[in-house]
Amino acid sequence: MESVLSLVPRQRSTTGDAAQSNRLVRAADSRAVYTVAEVAGLLSLSLGSTYALVREGEIPARKLGGRWVIPKGRFHSWLDGTDAEECA
Repeated sequence: MESVLSLVPRQRSTTGDAAQSNRLVRAADSRAVYTVAEVAGLLSLSLGSTYALVREGEIPARKLGGRWVIPKGRFHSWLDGTDAEECA
């Protein structure tokens, strides 16, 4: 008896790495938190500066075990509530 999966034709990607990249983006979007490195990239800050802001409580974050995580919802709410003068 054949597996159901063996009956489904496989889709071949003509873009190669792009298909893998899209899967990674979708997987990352389902996560509830950002890493400090991801937030640093989003804010165009150095990793050290971002860790300092997290430790000071400026960026909303939680320490889980030995690492910091930034809840996506709280981060975006915090970012949307930041005045333009504070960013300058």
